[in-house]
Amino acid sequence: MDLNFDSYYLEPIQEKHAWGLCDFVTSNSDRLKRYFPVTLAANVTPELAIIFTNKKVKEFQNNQEYLFILRSNLEKNIIGIIYLKELNWKTKQGELAYCIGYNYEGQGITSKAITVLTKWAFSQKALQTLQIIVHETNTASIKVALKCNFTWQKTLPKEHTPPNEDSLDMELYERCK
Repeated sequence: MDLNFDSYYLEPIQEKHAWGLCDFVTSNSDRLKRYFPVTLAANVTPELAIIFTNKKVKEFQNNQEYLFILRSNLEKNIIGIIYLKELNWKTKQGELAYCIGYNYEGQGITSKAITVLTKWAFSQKALQTLQIIVHETNTASIKVALKCNFTWQKTLPKEHTPPNEDSLDMELYERCK
């Protein structure tokens, strides 16, 4: 599996990523708390991160959900995470969800990573449709979806409920093979 681009690469979650994932989520907790609250809560300590990564490795191996770590070739630290989740093997559909660290936003890295992962999902996993679900205020994520040739489909009423907030309408973007 070659998921390299520029000076970055994606790799499937592995047990060895637990400490790095803990560092990533704690240093980016403000970014994760609204749209990735479960990931954040599951990785706030190294002990919890070990449990989380072990679970995600098994899910990856069983084709239930794919979590990828985004890394820099130079620094080797985790700079982002990308999920391929909500997999429906009957309809050959999945959803992409992503977060990049503060220091790496606005550089086009996420768009390139989503492009690489989209090709992988279509060719290696035989998915036919990928979705990105985003809140209308998350303009950076909308730009990623559009740059990666995802098309707006519709508004999903009350699709996501962040911690301690009312349910939010979310925007659905799709790309077909």
